[in-house]
Amino acid sequence: MNENPLAELSMDFAVDITILSDALWERKKSLATINQLLRSGTSIGANIHEANYASSKADFINKLQISLKECNETVFWLNVFHRSDVITNEEYDKLIAKCGKLQRMLIASIKTAKANLNREHNEKNKRTE
Repeated sequence: MNENPLAELSMDFAVDITILSDALWERKKSLATINQLLRSGTSIGANIHEANYASSKADFINKLQISLKECNETVFWLNVFHRSDVITNEEYDKLIAKCGKLQRMLIASIKTAKANLNREHNEKNKRTE
């Protein structure tokens, strides 16, 4: 049973991005920008992994927000490669769908974590009054 669907999906996405980047290097396509896609696409999962070991709830939220920013950057690079016909429609559709799912999951996780943090803060304030 999968304990952390977000971490698992981000790992799958990082593997997909790595495979695509390797293929693009072999095709000698857009060598200057492949690294940007590889860095942003794999950073999503790395930051989610780090969030699981955050030093505080605020740090946890920050790591997830960084992951969301990396998702947005990855969407940009996927669009650049798609519009310039560097990647196929099939490659694009598969990756953009996974990235979109990651974005939705991250947004939901961030909202939940912020709500929990605010609730804890409010409860702490009530106890000290």
